[in-house]
Amino acid sequence: MKKYLLLISVTIFTSISCLSQLKKSALFIGNSYTAGNSLSLLVAQIATSAGDTLIHSAHTPGGAQLVQHASNSTVINLISGSQWDYVVLQEQSQKPSFSPASVAANVFPYAKSLCDTIRFFNSCTQPIFFMTWGRKFGDAGNCPSASWLCTYEGMDSALASSYNSMGIQNDAYVSPVGAVWNYIRSNHPALNLYAGDNSHPNIQGSYAAACTFYTIIFQKNPTAVTFNSSLSPSDAQTIRNAVKSVCYDSLSKWNVGKFDPTANFTHAIFGSSIQFTNSSTLATTYTWDFGDGNTSNQLNPTHTYASNGSYSVSLIAKKCGVSDTLTKTISLTTVGLSKNELDDILIFPNPSTSGIITISNGKQQNFSIYSVHNKLIRKFLVNNNQEIIDLTTLSPGIYFLISDSGKVYKLIVE
Repeated sequence: MKKYLLLISVTIFTSISCLSQLKKSALFIGNSYTAGNSLSLLVAQIATSAGDTLIHSAHTPGGAQLVQHASNSTVINLISGSQWDYVVLQEQSQKPSFSPASVAANVFPYAKSLCDTIRFFNSCTQPIFFMTWGRKFGDAGNCPSASWLCTYEGMDSALASSYNSMGIQNDAYVSPVGAVWNYIRSNHPALNLYAGDNSHPNIQGSYAAACTFYTIIFQKNPTAVTFNSSLSPSDAQTIRNAVKSVCYDSLSKWNVGKFDPTANFTHAIFGSSIQFTNSSTLATTYTWDFGDGNTSNQLNPTHTYASNGSYSVSLIAKKCGVSDTLTKTISLTTVGLSKNELDDILIFPNPSTSGIITISNGKQQNFSIYSVHNKLIRKFLVNNNQEIIDLTTLSPGIYFLISDSGKVYKLIVE
């Protein structure tokens, strides 16, 4: 009996562990900053130590710029040759720190061109911009013509601004490696990240970059990583803690999740039927569960219920394997009511082609007109008998007329 119980507990533990493991793929496009210390391999090794898997490839010729990558047949073939989850883009180390006019003319167009190419071959591939770092003592060669480049702080700030702009302009993630370096320089100045040229990364610098990319790609806490590369355990832990503070604790700052779908909907009740209006964002497919055993994949379905009751209606909005679910409880009390009980007012003509309707009503009531997006259009009072309402200012479409007693009527303007 004890052996049997032990076997069950081990099986459950193994199943839960497997659920937490992720497999992703990433293509790294850059130059020597990305090639140094085999960055893509470092990310894969870090992922493995945390129980995850990264399939990776890289194209990183020395000094290469986005303008060259954008028209390079090797790059285009690499992008189109696999269904990548992510493609990482790194510009030449100085260009994004130049003047705004220079960056706008010589960097941004090629960043966009590459993102367009990526999405042409796979609309679900997510670009990631590799935010690099300022040189240890600034860019001495360009300092005379651009004063902000005379210091690390000025160069690093300009780089961060440009890469964040590229992320915003292209609906892309940003891997904030430069921001992690800045944090380490400020809080752990004894930990050197630079190679001997004070520009390229040493192994500590590449490890910081790799931990940052792991966090962005897998969206997991980097302090769970156990791979230290050739770093001392204390230095590796310091770097992982820095990545957690800068990156993991504020993933939305780097656009992670910003482009995910969000489920939302409104509804209007017409007797035993409910008209659902989908107001989700960034989704491409939809799954409705009406709470009575029926489902639909329509954008804006109408569903008829067989009986009164409370129903949990769920909408799952999906895009590229990412989904969001919204559930609302809807109470239905009008099933089985007679037409007279339901239709205590008469709207004619409905649909209206002229924008003029007449409402016949046996008593004085207040009414409100709402759009399908639940925006109040106008309010008015019907005094007994009939009232002529001018709707010529409304755009053609579906609206809802709601009485002060809470009844809802579908109104169509053509």
